[in-house]
Amino acid sequence: MTSSPIPAARSQYLLDLLAQVPDPRKRRGRRHPLAGLLAVGIAAVIAGSKSFAAIGQWAADAGLEVLAVLGAGRGPAEESTFRRAFALVSADVLDRALGAWLWTRAAQAGGRLVIAIDGKTVRGAKSKNGKAPHLVAALAHGISAVLGQVAVDEKSNEIPAVRELLKAFADLAGVVLTIDAMHTQRDTAQLILGRGADYVMTVKANMPTLYAQLKKLPWASIPAISSISTDHGRRARRTIKVALAPAWIEFDGAAQVAQLRRTVTTKGKKTVEVVYLITSDRSASPQTLAAWVRRHWHIENRLHWVRSPGTGNAPRVMASLRNLAISILRLDGHTNIAAANRHHARDPQRTLKLLQAA
Repeated sequence: MTSSPIPAARSQYLLDLLAQVPDPRKRRGRRHPLAGLLAVGIAAVIAGSKSFAAIGQWAADAGLEVLAVLGAGRGPAEESTFRRAFALVSADVLDRALGAWLWTRAAQAGGRLVIAIDGKTVRGAKSKNGKAPHLVAALAHGISAVLGQVAVDEKSNEIPAVRELLKAFADLAGVVLTIDAMHTQRDTAQLILGRGADYVMTVKANMPTLYAQLKKLPWASIPAISSISTDHGRRARRTIKVALAPAWIEFDGAAQVAQLRRTVTTKGKKTVEVVYLITSDRSASPQTLAAWVRRHWHIENRLHWVRSPGTGNAPRVMASLRNLAISILRLDGHTNIAAANRHHARDPQRTLKLLQAA
């Protein structure tokens, strides 16, 4: 991924925006426009397609009228056409275009845009060296929309990748970034602060000095705020304590620190996890911090990376289309993605109307 900023979407109409993605294919023998192939791919994934074969089948069944509106006026393309085109298209350029569109629709929490940074391996896909691609993504709280992502060879390369991802956004002023323990790094904090944003970072044993300092604070004398949730026989109690960051904690921008205790009881078995937080936001209440962290954990469970066998760019492009499809469905109010896929699979016109309104 290049470090050029992600531009503001020049058109808020998604299908128009796809035309801005350059077509890398040779002109000779090119029958189907790239924008049409991408639009059909998105529509097919919304309807539940998880492979190139499934996309080709959806296109063959959609009908000429639907395909024409999607920019595929020359009829349905074969599976091999989608496979070749998606293997050649720049995944970085596509991600920036889709991310710019989703940025205009990202939900705000407490009047601020909150973004989670998360990394996942693309399941079932392999690069040319035989390794499954690993993606680091920026996701909007609320709808889990992927605003940007960058591919890395291995999970160990996530830390510098996050910095490159953040540099690619044109404007982070006023944004809050929630980040897990792997990325609780001073260089990352400096970058976030330098862009006018705030961070909420989790502190675990990978930062031993900072972790020990936070653990020794007099938490017993600090008031606690608790909440309880139940789901499918699982009971979770979350207790958070927040204090101003002591001056002797040497971490860039640290304004508040917190202890978060999560006690989960499932079938009589209790597990307790205690983590510490550090944030540059001076005004965030305990309830707000707890909500941000909970949504961050929730996003890690809700993000679906596509299972797409193949090599080259194609698996990552399919992952981008899958993430976009999920975001569009959530923006439309769907909470059960599998049910939403089935709903749209029954009638191509439903998918077409959804994309026309996007």
